[in-house]
Amino acid sequence: MANTASARKRIRQTVTRTARNQARKSRMRTFIKKVETAIATGDKSAASEALKAAQPEMQRASGKGVIHANTVARKLSRLSARIKAIQAA
Repeated sequence: MANTASARKRIRQTVTRTARNQARKSRMRTFIKKVETAIATGDKSAASEALKAAQPEMQRASGKGVIHANTVARKLSRLSARIKAIQAA
């Protein structure tokens, strides 16, 4: 258990930041699920609109350090490739 005032403060800060990061990550996952649902229906325009909504949220999570920047880039690349494949089919 924390013995010093600074250690107690760090615990409080960690709890706050953990909750904020979890909320941000959950929000990002929700946006990704909306894109994947739109891809599954085969509606290219809905899927691209969902991706446009999801992209800033994913980039924000990356900028805040919640998720690695390369992970976001990879996920965006794969989602956009799947949306382009709908057009070809």
